[in-house]
Amino acid sequence: MDPTTDNAGPTGDPDRARAALEALRAEIAKAVVGQDPAVTGLVVALLCRGHVLLEGVPGVAKTLLVRALAAALELDTKRVQFTPDLMPSDITGSLVYDARTAEFSFQPGPVFTHLLLADEINRTPPKTQSSLLEAMEERQVTVDGTPRPLPDPFLVAATQNPVEYEGTYPLPEAQLDRFLLKLTIPLPDRQQEIDVLTRHAEGFNPRDLHAAGVRPVATAADLDAARAAVAKTTVSPDITAYVVDICRATRESPSLTLGVSPRGATALLAASRAWAWLTGRDYVIPDDVKALALPTLRHRVQLRPEAEMEGVTADSVINAILTHVPVPR
Repeated sequence: MDPTTDNAGPTGDPDRARAALEALRAEIAKAVVGQDPAVTGLVVALLCRGHVLLEGVPGVAKTLLVRALAAALELDTKRVQFTPDLMPSDITGSLVYDARTAEFSFQPGPVFTHLLLADEINRTPPKTQSSLLEAMEERQVTVDGTPRPLPDPFLVAATQNPVEYEGTYPLPEAQLDRFLLKLTIPLPDRQQEIDVLTRHAEGFNPRDLHAAGVRPVATAADLDAARAAVAKTTVSPDITAYVVDICRATRESPSLTLGVSPRGATALLAASRAWAWLTGRDYVIPDDVKALALPTLRHRVQLRPEAEMEGVTADSVINAILTHVPVPR
């Protein structure tokens, strides 16, 4: 599949598309143990044309998760290891002089793919981080004044380590706000870790997903059909008001210096619609909003230093808001 071309097919059967996307969990489970919430979050992001920030300590299969998703969806994927010396052109591409034609030609960078894995994104300076802003928001890259469209679907899955801060550059709020979801990848429980070691003892090779039995179970056409169905998912005025009330409550929280912007409210509504459709409904209920509130909002708020010192977290603030904001009937 050529990642530089638009592979969108005709709109298909939404029921078939839902079944195909649900099959992703079982397919990815052949390579990754016990990360169903993260798999669901990545699928929601694809349905919403959003991007995902994956946070977890090293060794919890963040990279393997994205590679397995790409294999199960038959999408092209590229990985960029973000380092302090990485330049913007190393991501977007650059003009290269061709001595034979005496002209400059554009050499696409790794961003021209379907699933871009930005590994340890906070290890590169803001100048290089910002090179992704246009790609994430406009789905194009401008080099030498010429805009070049990115393939569809296009998703940035960026990883960062939550416990190591030496030599890192915190993501600016403008870039954080462009991630639809922030998913935390937890350590496996005891039985899951036993399952991981058992697989490795039996010869599992994380670099060879084909040998692990991961096969394409959904296509870009399925994704197109799913997106069209999500766009038709009904949102009542009460649900819209509920989303707005939750986001406005973050701006009034005494524990926060920065609340959720209108873009965050739009993201929560979009993610809730995708989740409602994935669960088999064509309308959104308050439980859909609650289910997506943490991953959609946790990276869009900023704690006050004194609250952080007292052990308050973004998740605890959002959970408290969900408890106090009246739920529509």
